[in-house]
Amino acid sequence: MNTCINKIRELALELLDKKEVEKVIGFANGTIPLATSPIAITSKQDIEKLVFNSTCGLNLANYLRDQKGKIAVIAKGCDTRNIVTHIVENQIKRDQLFIIGVPCNGMIDQFKIAALFNDEIIEFSEDGDTLNIKSSLKEEKLYKKDYLRENCKVCMHKNPVIYDVLAMDLVEEQTLDNPYPDVDKIEAMDSDKKWQHFQDLTKNCIRCYACKNACPLCYCPTCFVDESSPQWVGKGQNKTDVNTFHYLRAFHCAGRCTDCGACVQACPMDINVRDFTRKLNKDSFEMFGWEAGLDITKRPPLDAYSPDDPDDFIK
Repeated sequence: MNTCINKIRELALELLDKKEVEKVIGFANGTIPLATSPIAITSKQDIEKLVFNSTCGLNLANYLRDQKGKIAVIAKGCDTRNIVTHIVENQIKRDQLFIIGVPCNGMIDQFKIAALFNDEIIEFSEDGDTLNIKSSLKEEKLYKKDYLRENCKVCMHKNPVIYDVLAMDLVEEQTLDNPYPDVDKIEAMDSDKKWQHFQDLTKNCIRCYACKNACPLCYCPTCFVDESSPQWVGKGQNKTDVNTFHYLRAFHCAGRCTDCGACVQACPMDINVRDFTRKLNKDSFEMFGWEAGLDITKRPPLDAYSPDDPDDFIK
């Protein structure tokens, strides 16, 4: 990983030194172990702040819209897929971007690791596939593969799909016979159990909108939850309003979601927000052969019409 960090810093320094970009958007160490935060570097003196490790799960595509001038961005596979979507949806122009692609073997679930300790984690480092975690009471060496985020476990696009330069060698993509076992489990439920599953999923939602704010697809100037004329959904904790928010937000992401997991990681109530979008991803793939953000020349299936579109649902 140090080789990757050094390459990122080297590229960022060259881009800023030659004034090829106005800023470099990447990751910096957070204020606590097991955390990184987004950072925009505009000065060569700040290059050393750039880092990259298995906690860099935030989707930096979220910070590209409404930017002026040319910018560089550090981008994992899922980040680049969202960048493709932003370009297709005219949120940013391709020639505005210098994409430093970083092949990714998955991000770790910090919450799962924190649950192993009864006290505060004070130190984190990684050595290849080994995670070194230390608290004031004990030290643990963990295998990274055992603590991957759920979305990373089923990711089949680890390499950037679009980039100007790579910060490390491409990694081997994984092939899965069934990338949607979680969806299959819900589909096998009867109607009552399905309804109860989603009722339970939203019961602890506090309407903080962290999932919406973290999602790189939620960029409407005024979100439907903030509309007052007409008012589509109430502002309180009424269960119908809570469910309406989650269901409508999910449908807005249909055919666009890259399963980056930003929504899940942002939720303070540990809600598996991916359950709302995974079924839509599966349907998009099975009905249209579509996975979001892989082709800069094609629009999402729900954003285009074709006479060959499946129409079995029309009775």
